[in-house]
Amino acid sequence: MSLTTVLGIILGFGLFVSSIVLKTANYMLFLDFASFIMVIGGTFAATFIAFESRYVLNALRVTASIMFVHRFSRSILTNEVGRVIRWGYIVQKSGLPGLEADARNLARQDRFLGFAIDLVISGYNGNEIREILRNTVETTFERSVINADILRNMGNTAPAFGMIGTLVGLIIMLDSMASDPSQLGPGMSVALITTLYGVLAARLVFLPAASKIQQREEIVQFRNYLLAEGMALLAERKSPRYIQDKMNSFLDPSIHFNIDRHLKARPA
Repeated sequence: MSLTTVLGIILGFGLFVSSIVLKTANYMLFLDFASFIMVIGGTFAATFIAFESRYVLNALRVTASIMFVHRFSRSILTNEVGRVIRWGYIVQKSGLPGLEADARNLARQDRFLGFAIDLVISGYNGNEIREILRNTVETTFERSVINADILRNMGNTAPAFGMIGTLVGLIIMLDSMASDPSQLGPGMSVALITTLYGVLAARLVFLPAASKIQQREEIVQFRNYLLAEGMALLAERKSPRYIQDKMNSFLDPSIHFNIDRHLKARPA
């Protein structure tokens, strides 16, 4: 589980509930099923109109994944550099057949890496590999951020349906004022709940989820660009030291890979 995400959700809704508890004993005033249907139902209806259903369903599936730790972290980026450097030594010693044998199982688990290794083994030069993988990285990123775009659209739509629900509630309230003017206050509070639901759904669910998905896809994009450069350097038969320095130039200095340190740590 992603501890920070879970804590953020608990803290966000917890503070909201706590503020209600501290101010009123009438908690049920903030629960209105009709308002919930108006906001959530209207938001999903508008989203399914705006986007193909398979994209919307996939966005909801990806939203659930933010509850779990992302597979790419800072330390993994360092490991990616170390792995490419190790392949550099293998290519120096055994050529491309050695690389193919060493990376066979890994290529099945990671589609991008498998495709990149196939390009190197196929004999493309470094610039050709950079161009092909750049197209792959960009198109993959564009497909993946559709999920964030959909959630961002839902975040913009939910407050609008909250306002629509409020207007519906006000119309009903004003219509009933002639027979019972005393219902103006309670009616107004119920009418405003839909606006509250719309803002909460946008600011605590849809927009934060969109931002996290966008950030994670940008991390994947960066990792893939890093690997693309490493694969191009392998194709150019650059030395492991050059591969280290070139790939480290992509990274924060605090997570640079150091060949000498790893050689010293290796048992004699």
